Amino acid sequence: MNGKNGSIKDALYEPPGPRTRKYILAGTILSVLVLVMLAAAVIRQFYINGQLAAKYWSFFTKYTTWRFLGQGLVGTITVAIVSGVVAFVLGMLFMLGRISKYKWLCGISRALIEFTRGVPTLLLIYFFFLVVPQLGITLPAFWKIAAPVAISASGVVAEVLRSGVNAVPKGQTEAAQSLGMRWGSVFFKIVFPQALRYVVPALISELVIVLKDTTFAYVVSYADLMQNAKVLISNYDALLSVYLVVAVIYILINYVLHRLSVLLAERSATKGTAANALERTVGTL
Repeated sequence: MNGKNGSIKDALYEPPGPRTRKYILAGTILSVLVLVMLAAAVIRQFYINGQLAAKYWSFFTKYTTWRFLGQGLVGTITVAIVSGVVAFVLGMLFMLGRISKYKWLCGISRALIEFTRGVPTLLLIYFFFLVVPQLGITLPAFWKIAAPVAISASGVVAEVLRSGVNAVPKGQTEAAQSLGMRWGSVFFKIVFPQALRYVVPALISELVIVLKDTTFAYVVSYADLMQNAKVLISNYDALLSVYLVVAVIYILINYVLHRLSVLLAERSATKGTAANALERTVGTL
């Protein structure tokens, strides 16, 4: 392996030999057989209990059912996107305070980050649902779920952004300041764009967590996918089928987000490799 051109993954893991590949193949086949047998046993149990009866599944052939679930899905995606944007803005502010040269501002930002990371999302939702109205503040159901989810994710976003900023070589900041650039210009024109490129995959992964946290929307009676699913369950008395379909929808959305994060990570790695190669080439001239 060429140490200069190899990736970190290549350095940590050697390619498996013929015997190891056979073990991997045998383990894969055995795992698939076990999963197939387990799935068959579960389906058989559902059949015995009558959960596969047509009355629990026939309503999925109606357009109105999918339109109703689609409306809930739009609500889920909307609150997830808004929560993600708000979490990014708050995380950006927390991160700037965390790296500030003022100790009091750094301490406050650190305390806020630890608070948002440590308090469960559901507790924040109950705070906005039960306590905030007692303070005379009336919020729509949308913000009763979007605000606490965003606050809960903001601390993690702040630490992710800070890790990206710390990953940018300090020499670039020093070189820019030596040319007379102010700290704000250096940060927002040189440091932060590079840091953001490093952490975009991690931010998308955090969006997956935000999407999962929106399933607590039933607490505030916001019409998201889970809330609409509960309506279908009450109308058709079909708990298993509805939750199974909703689970598949969530899995597909999270899979798309995961693939997007992997794609962006690969693109970032490719750009980083190309930049290192260019730097080595220039250095030899």
